[in-house]
Amino acid sequence: MIENRNIIVFGLQPFDVDIGSTCKYTAIELSKKNNILFVNYPLNRKNFLLDRKNPMTRKRLRIIKGKEPELEKINDRLWVLYPRTIIESINWINSPKIFDFFNKINEKRFAYWIKKAIKKLNFKDYIIFNDNSMIIGYYLKELLKPEYYIYLLRDAVTEVAYHKKHGQRLEKQLISKVDLVVTNSYYFENYAKQFNSNSHMIGQGCDLTMYNDKDGKITIPEELQKIIDLKKPIIGYTGVLTALRLDIDILVHIAKTLTDWNLVLVGPEEEEFVKSELHNLKNVFFLGRKDPEQLPGYIKGFDVAINPQKINKITDINYPLKIDEYLAMGKPAVATKTTFMSYFKGYVYLPSNKEEYIKYLKLAIEENTPEKAKQRIAFASTHSWKNFVDKIYNYIEELENKKNN
Repeated sequence: MIENRNIIVFGLQPFDVDIGSTCKYTAIELSKKNNILFVNYPLNRKNFLLDRKNPMTRKRLRIIKGKEPELEKINDRLWVLYPRTIIESINWINSPKIFDFFNKINEKRFAYWIKKAIKKLNFKDYIIFNDNSMIIGYYLKELLKPEYYIYLLRDAVTEVAYHKKHGQRLEKQLISKVDLVVTNSYYFENYAKQFNSNSHMIGQGCDLTMYNDKDGKITIPEELQKIIDLKKPIIGYTGVLTALRLDIDILVHIAKTLTDWNLVLVGPEEEEFVKSELHNLKNVFFLGRKDPEQLPGYIKGFDVAINPQKINKITDINYPLKIDEYLAMGKPAVATKTTFMSYFKGYVYLPSNKEEYIKYLKLAIEENTPEKAKQRIAFASTHSWKNFVDKIYNYIEELENKKNN
């Protein structure tokens, strides 16, 4: 069993992000048996110059100036490092050779503060766990010389313009040189195996504790209860409302077709949603951004939950964590039929177009039973963070066995 080890965790999302984060939840679960140093992504020059009003940027500036300590203790076995450095914004550079030269300089700055932290914490024989960060993180195996370097491939971030430019090239090279690749889908596993045979699908974790309502104590927020009191079926969505991933046309079609139903959207809106026709429809309610711990109360009030994704290179192969959250509360769910959603077949209705959404939304409510709700909850429970991390432990043990034999 992997216990009492020293593990450095970092990724694209910082520890102090105000939404759920795979990187953060993985670190917390790992810290139940091991010593964890969670390293936040360093502040870059662009944010330093242009994003000074952001509370996260301001905190990092205070730390860089020495007004706050760079190491923050979260629990007896988990520390968070805010590197006291600024890395250069270099993504505009077109030449791979020139980009790599400056990227290595950035990583040396990053690694310098990690080395100071591991010395202070007396971390030895440490393992690096990298959550999908293929640019910052590319040189850390050479700079920090860990016992093992693990890369989690779980999101198609290299299809996003910023990471696509250099990330697609660097991710393939990074995968080839790490000791272990773990993925949350068979698609990513097959992709990673082209460059590293030690690549394995381990699924995804979900913080199910927040969604456990066996005792019925989760309360429905008052603003949603007022909509429930209108006595119409509620179709609900939780998450960022972004046109990059969500199909506004599907939502408009649902609201215009099912006029005797209400559509409730919980989450921050990007500009295309703010300007969309949805705001002109009387049966569509925008409830805004909520803290993660509030979301179970909103999901509890839904009659059926949805994930109306566009089908593109990003959504088609990504693991939709919100589906686990819906199922963990026993809710019937309807989600666009992407390549990855076949993983949920039998537990989620999977329409291929907006017309099928209407059909499956009706079926989701008509066919819902207490027994089906229990089956959904049981299925989601297999995707806990404990199970997710236990699979990582198993593959680390395989590395150790090979090393010792």
